[in-house]
This record gives sequence, structure tokens and C-alpha cells, in this order.
Amino acid sequence: MKTTQELYNERLTRFRKAVALEKPDRTPVVMMADSFCAVQMGVKLSEFAKSIEYSNKVIVDALKKFKDFDGTTATFAAARVFPFQFMSKIKLPGRELADNVLWQLDEKELMKAEDYDTILNKGWNEFKLDYIENRLNIDFAKAQEEMAYIPQAKKNVEDAGYVVYSPMVCQTVNEFLGGGRSMAKYMRDLYKIPDKVEAVLDVILKQSIEDLRKEIRELRPEVVFLSPARGASEFYSPKLWERFVWKYIKETADAIIEEGSVCDIHCDSNWERDLDYFKVFPKGKCVFETDGTTDIYKIKEKLGGRLCIKGDVPSSKLVLSDPDEIYDYCTRLIKDIGSGLILSSGCMMPPNAKMENVEAIIAAAAGK
Repeated sequence: MKTTQELYNERLTRFRKAVALEKPDRTPVVMMADSFCAVQMGVKLSEFAKSIEYSNKVIVDALKKFKDFDGTTATFAAARVFPFQFMSKIKLPGRELADNVLWQLDEKELMKAEDYDTILNKGWNEFKLDYIENRLNIDFAKAQEEMAYIPQAKKNVEDAGYVVYSPMVCQTVNEFLGGGRSMAKYMRDLYKIPDKVEAVLDVILKQSIEDLRKEIRELRPEVVFLSPARGASEFYSPKLWERFVWKYIKETADAIIEEGSVCDIHCDSNWERDLDYFKVFPKGKCVFETDGTTDIYKIKEKLGGRLCIKGDVPSSKLVLSDPDEIYDYCTRLIKDIGSGLILSSGCMMPPNAKMENVEAIIAAAAGK
């Protein structure tokens, strides 16, 4: 029987080979699940979302039930950090929502157009701290104290024998404005005051990349998760997308790669129109992570052999399909995509996913 350390080393090697587009002994499976873990352990979402430390314990306990898989993206409840990523308030189970209703971003226009001038004059980091404390009503010092547990949360998962896929998460800078202004007002700004918006994004990018580089040098993560959450090209005209989204994806990804990490670009929604843009990244240094909307076969056609592909069992299938359908779907993906595939759910696994469907993903990867 293999030790936990031996299993960890085996899984890490499998994962590294897939990212580098080499042939592993089998396709790695990386779970993207937080609320699903709570449900499997019989924990109310209201309790699960209360702290990083407690949600990490629940996730580690749940991971041990899944058995023959390789790693996880989530090490704690994402709800704890969503406000910082999207500059929006959040509704939590047990607070604004019923105990077992999944947390929800409560996007409103908290950032005003005149705040653009403040950012240009004072800088992003100073503005952000004031915004977090006085508009999101978050005690930043207390939040930092809680987030200090994140490295230990990662270690707890690794000590259980599982790879932490992307211990660092960052946003493309347009997400801060899209969430703070609200997506509707932000889109209006792109037409009414495009030059000012671009100037603000450039200020945010410069400070964000400085902080990002420093954090990568301290933590040395193998993979950094980059989220252009609402940056899909289907939301923008081509000219707007290239100017206000792609520019910032590329510069952030380039910085991550320059610092020695692999950049996982988490591509929610449909990116089929602009897949060719991703060919600029060095071979084996990026992962295209899809949420089930972009056709994975089109990703393979355009980017296969250059970027690892992570996905792509859609959330709807995990809830509505049966295990045989999931097994057949995953087996087909493994055969058709080949080397350079990390098998995973399309985005976060829903809390009401069927456990037998998750087991079918693992069985397909193991060839059982």
C-alpha cells in the first residue's frame, strides 16, 4: 500500500506532465469543488462559509471520500474572498440567504464614475483599501488575519496526499471595475469615457502586477489561476474586447509566466471567436480552463499541442446526467483530447451534483 507521500508524488508527476503536454500514466483529475464538499459532509452552507479554516477542514475531509483523484482547486469556501476579487458585496447563507442556499454576489453600483479620478490621482491600492472598508463594510485587518490561514489550508490538502492545483488566484483588472461599477455601468463607460477607463485600468494593472510578482516570488506556486470572469469575447465587440480585456489578460499572464509559474486562464462563457489570440503564449506555460460553454473540440483544434486544456464536464451534466452518461462523455474526452488534458468539472462543481457522477469522472480517468 502506498504512503500518502508516495501518492502525492505520483499525483504531482501526473499533473505536471499533463500541463507540460507530455503523456502521463493516465489523465489527471482535478476537482473544483467547495460547496459540493460541504453537502457531501452534511455541513450546512451557512456553517461552511463562516471561515477559511473551518471550510478547509470540511474540504479535506470530503476529498478523502473521493479516493482515486489527483488534486483540487479549492482549499476553502470561495465566498470568503469573492468581495475582494469583484469589489462587490456578497449575500451569504445564514445571513441574507437561507442556510443551504449558495452564496451570491450582490452587484450594485458602489463605485462611482468620479472614483476614476481618485484612482488616477491616489493610486489603486490606497483607493481599494478605503473602498473595502467603507463601501463593502469589511474589516480589512480582520480579513487579513483570517486569510493568513490560507498557506496552512494548502498544506492540509497536500498532507492528505492531494495536489493543490492553483494556490494563487488573481483577477484581470477589468473585473474590479465591472464589479464595482456594476457590469451595466462599466459597459456604458467603455463607450462614453473610454480613454479615462483605459488610463484607470493601466494604473490598476501596474500596481496589481507589482503585487502579483512579489507574491509569486514568496510562494513559488506551480500554477496561478487568472480569472477574466466576465471577459469572454461574446460580451464585447472585437475592438472593445481587444482594448479592454485581452490587453490585460495578456500582460498579466506574461508576468505570471516570466516569474516561472504556469498561468491557468479560467475562461467562463464562450471564447470561440478569439481562440487564436492564445497562440502567443509559450508552449506548456498556459492552461485554457473552460466552463463547458466554449466547445472543447474547438479549443483542441486551435490550441491543442500548445496549451493544456482543463475541463470540461458541465455543471448541468453533473446534476442531471446519470453515471453512465458521465463515464462515456469523459472517456470520449480522454480519447479525443489526448495528452494535455486535465479532467475536471466545467467551473465550480454545483452543490447538488450527484456523488455517483463525480465517481464516474474518476473511474473514466482511471480506465476502470
